[in-house]
Amino acid sequence: MADNIRSREYRSTDRMRDIIADNTLLLSALSRFDISLGFGNASIREVCKHAGIDTDTFLSVANLMSGRNFTSKNIDINSIIRYLKNAHTYFLDFLLPSIRRKLIDALSISENNDIPLLILKFFDEYQNEVFRHMNYENEHVFTYVEKLLDGVQTENYTISDFLANHRPIAYKLHELKEIIICHYAGDGSRVNTINSVLFDIIMCERDLMSHCEVEDRIFVPAVLELENNTANGIVSSVTLHEDQRDEALNDLTEREREIIACVARGLSNKEIAGMLFLSVHTVATHRRNVCSKLQIHSTSGLTIFAILHKLIDLSEVKL
Repeated sequence: MADNIRSREYRSTDRMRDIIADNTLLLSALSRFDISLGFGNASIREVCKHAGIDTDTFLSVANLMSGRNFTSKNIDINSIIRYLKNAHTYFLDFLLPSIRRKLIDALSISENNDIPLLILKFFDEYQNEVFRHMNYENEHVFTYVEKLLDGVQTENYTISDFLANHRPIAYKLHELKEIIICHYAGDGSRVNTINSVLFDIIMCERDLMSHCEVEDRIFVPAVLELENNTANGIVSSVTLHEDQRDEALNDLTEREREIIACVARGLSNKEIAGMLFLSVHTVATHRRNVCSKLQIHSTSGLTIFAILHKLIDLSEVKL
């Protein structure tokens, strides 16, 4: 492994095998970028070139997934859409159905035992929720962005419509995990099977959280920049939503608008507190209220809201 790869962000000259050894979770990124294994000692740049994937985009995802510094600039939107679509296929067609099969085996589902049936029903409802969430992105969000890349303006859609439907989707897996660990005793005969499905649930929860981070912190800023570069399209779309914009702003207090603007500029709760002469606790409370009112929970989502509603200018945001 490269001498100091653990203490810095990954670079295009690093060997692909070294970053996989550093973080084996990056194997999922390889498959979602359609990168085949067996790359030997090739560098990241060489592997990406062979797979037809933009190197900067791959590095942004790999560094984000590994908790390292990354940039949301110079992102190839086609590459990131390819990644996200493949991730959706993995979750919907493979991982979630696999967890369901393991749950049935682990909980010994039968008509005579109500508790396992309720747990399975909980999971089925969650699986349907994830399907609706990802199907919306496949059919509406990605289609919109692909048309935008082709120069086709969509007058009744912007990235703000994506944010209106974008919700965290991993939290119910956390609840399911807690139910099984803390409250489901079972009969003691399937401990290994239950532990196996718990491991899959935990890994799926982490994977979904990482997936949403890629959407919020890489995909959305890239689309925002694309919309900014095709300003005429943005003007026509936003004009159609003038009433909604006014209504959303009217629901916010002046202080809440100030908080959103500060968040969009990249300030931490502590920095906002110092600037507005508030306690950190008060800032956190305002942020929770804002998220509840707008149903937008991510920093990137609040940033786009602030720009679209002219609370700040795009030039104030570090893309």
